[in-house]
Amino acid sequence: MAVTLPIGERVRYWREKKQRKQAAVAGLCGITEEYLSQIERGLKIPSLPVLHALAAELGVPVSALLDEVPRESSGKRSIIAQDVTRALMGYGPPRSSPPVSPTVLRERVESAWRMWQTSPTRFTDAAAVLPSLIADTEHAVRIHRTSADSASRRDIFRVGADLYFLLRSYCRRADRVDLSLMVADRGLRAAEDADDPIRIAAAQWNLGHVLLADGEHEGAEQIACLGIEQLRTSQNGEAAALAGALELVAVVADARRKKWGSARQRLRDKAAPRARQVGEENSMWTVFGPTNVELHSVSIEMEAGEAVEALRVADQIDTSHLPSLERRFTFLLDVARCYDLRREDAAVLVHLLDLLQIAPEDLARSSLAQDMVIRLRRRVRPIYRRQVDVLTERLELL
Repeated sequence: MAVTLPIGERVRYWREKKQRKQAAVAGLCGITEEYLSQIERGLKIPSLPVLHALAAELGVPVSALLDEVPRESSGKRSIIAQDVTRALMGYGPPRSSPPVSPTVLRERVESAWRMWQTSPTRFTDAAAVLPSLIADTEHAVRIHRTSADSASRRDIFRVGADLYFLLRSYCRRADRVDLSLMVADRGLRAAEDADDPIRIAAAQWNLGHVLLADGEHEGAEQIACLGIEQLRTSQNGEAAALAGALELVAVVADARRKKWGSARQRLRDKAAPRARQVGEENSMWTVFGPTNVELHSVSIEMEAGEAVEALRVADQIDTSHLPSLERRFTFLLDVARCYDLRREDAAVLVHLLDLLQIAPEDLARSSLAQDMVIRLRRRVRPIYRRQVDVLTERLELL
């Protein structure tokens, strides 16, 4: 089921939005004020006749007071651009023209990555550029697969791998783990065809994140450790950055299994030294570096329920220089969750409103944010009600 407001919350929302008093609405609906209060607080479920009477009195359809909306019809988190899906499945128009050159495709893929990491409307922007980019890249890969020009063939496989890495993130954030697994596998195959150790490691990092999203935490740790082992013979900075990014996948896998001590130790003894070695990097768009390590420290403490320690660490972190809007979004969401654990509603509200400004499309797709807004509605002081209503409407919880 989609995350939506319960019936009682919806009744209260519409009553307050229409500026109606509880006593007046209750009297006109033939029920007591106390009974209406219990409905709004979730202590009573209204009968169907009462529900119809409330809807008529508030001037809204009965459906506006019902909370059972299937996820597929919510039109929000599970949405993925149909043209992107069609392109991935090969349903687009056939490409028989000469392929786009690897150099031009490289520029287009890198431009798409910059958009994906920086645009507050990245889902809308991605839906506009990805279908043609997928079709052109896959057409070029098919043409070059049997080419005698080994350099061009490897170049186009690298481009394909980089595009699939982007598609993994897009599909995952669009709540399509099935498609993200498919494109992560394609990315790994393209990296192997390119015989590129760095991209193979990046492909394993992407696959690890899909496994984490699918609850396969042990598998995510295994693929991360395999990637780290395969990078041992590489001494350059990019290899060190990818090894560090893979360490963070293993850290998250430990945290998801509630192995807090192991997660903290791996972060401190393995990920942090690599981060100090490479500095702030964005190798293969992994955003690995000291700041990302600190962000994972906040996440570990938050998930462990140690909100005070998480907030102490968070107060020392500056994310303004990070190239990834997604990482900044995740950090602020973790901070909001810490305040939510402490029931500091004003702080929760401030951070959610900040997220609404910097990444509205990400916020609308976050079930964690939706849950926090629903909890805020149940307990927030009247002085904050208007701001909570803004979030309720922007997250389409009604």
